[in-house]
Amino acid sequence: MAGTTRRTVLMGVGAAGMSAAAAACGGEDSGSAEPSPEPSPSAAAPTSAVGGEPSGDVLAKLSDVPVGGGIVLAEQKVVLTRPAEAEIKAFSAVCTHRGCTLAEVKDGTINCGCHGSKFSSQDGAVRTGPATKPLSTVEVKVDGDRVFRV
Repeated sequence: MAGTTRRTVLMGVGAAGMSAAAAACGGEDSGSAEPSPEPSPSAAAPTSAVGGEPSGDVLAKLSDVPVGGGIVLAEQKVVLTRPAEAEIKAFSAVCTHRGCTLAEVKDGTINCGCHGSKFSSQDGAVRTGPATKPLSTVEVKVDGDRVFRV
């Protein structure tokens, strides 16, 4: 190590440690290095159109969606609302402000826990910002007591 000082060696070790720490914290994607878990088979089991049954993923039981309220299906990235007994609406569960998964349906709004945006449970329109764009709709169909993604 002729010409190498103790300081040079320590600085090199420090830089290598910082590189390792940065790699452990993630790269370009600030999310986890692990892939998103697949929806559980019971929550999103594909169905066939054989026998008159709708084709698509089962999102929930109709009875799981309260009349006048709704549920957030975080794994499926869908919010189901039920404005009336015979009416189901579905929206993306991704906030249009910064992409957070929406947290809850309460008092006629779909609420984001990250920055406080609120969307109408009737049509997905922005009720309170900072979001400025409405939620996109998701096509669903009710068959018996099951809600399917179309």
